Amino acid sequence: MNSAIVTASYRGDFERCRLLCESIDAHVRGHSRHILLVEPRDVAMFRALEGPKREVVDERELFPWWLRSVPDPTSFGRRRIWASLKGPPLRGWHAQQLRRIEIGRRLPEAVMISVDSDVVFLRPFDTQRFVEDDGRVRLFRRPDWFAGIAEPSRSEHRGWSKKAGELLGIKTPEISDHGYISTLIAWRTESVRAMAERIEAVTGKKAFDALAATRQLSECTIYGRFVEEIEGLDRHHAASPEALCSVYWSGAALDGETLSRFVGGLESQQVAIGIQSFTGTSTDLIRRVAGLG
Repeated sequence: MNSAIVTASYRGDFERCRLLCESIDAHVRGHSRHILLVEPRDVAMFRALEGPKREVVDERELFPWWLRSVPDPTSFGRRRIWASLKGPPLRGWHAQQLRRIEIGRRLPEAVMISVDSDVVFLRPFDTQRFVEDDGRVRLFRRPDWFAGIAEPSRSEHRGWSKKAGELLGIKTPEISDHGYISTLIAWRTESVRAMAERIEAVTGKKAFDALAATRQLSECTIYGRFVEEIEGLDRHHAASPEALCSVYWSGAALDGETLSRFVGGLESQQVAIGIQSFTGTSTDLIRRVAGLG
């Protein structure tokens, strides 16, 4: 099945995104193109990463006129918010989720592979690995997800699951115990379009309007609950708890020794690492450990 890799990013992650692109070029095959989704002011910067199989998409091509990024007055312009006429102001991570859903609805490729901009591929990877022998697209699903999450994160994740159920018209269970969030996952684009149609039928609004009206948003959770509880895994997807990317979510910046140990701890099926940018781990160090220069 043909596939496109999609990454939503921003200027603060530019060097990490550059590293991701280099690692994709070195290790990944099977995709038709790699799409970088950014806000208008970052387009020129990210054009430097374009190539034969990589393109930059301005979010204005995806968003309606009434949702636009502006400087956040509460941070003296250091951060951005997305001002809306149809809901509360959104943060950058909300905008990135909306970009991924919107591009997923529009892609001609059958599969959209979502990769965060702080991911680095370390091993050879064929995107067809997301497709089962019977043609079903693999859904990342971790059963009993909440059991392993401490507060306050557990409450936040439960809130995302509850909102997903509301948008999809799922009354029981109100909250799913499963987790669908990962930094390297695949979506079936036909399912994304069907998900949007479901949201419109339930809310009586355009899907984008309904999604942009809330800050309690997890695109992975909405997609996962739709696929599992509405569309049906038996017909379209194969669920798996197997994470292909090992993520360092939080903590102190990694030094050479701890990063090497982290990489050395990759499981056999894992092909990439994700070092969250807010940990402050050096991009140059990640590049060296990844063998990319």
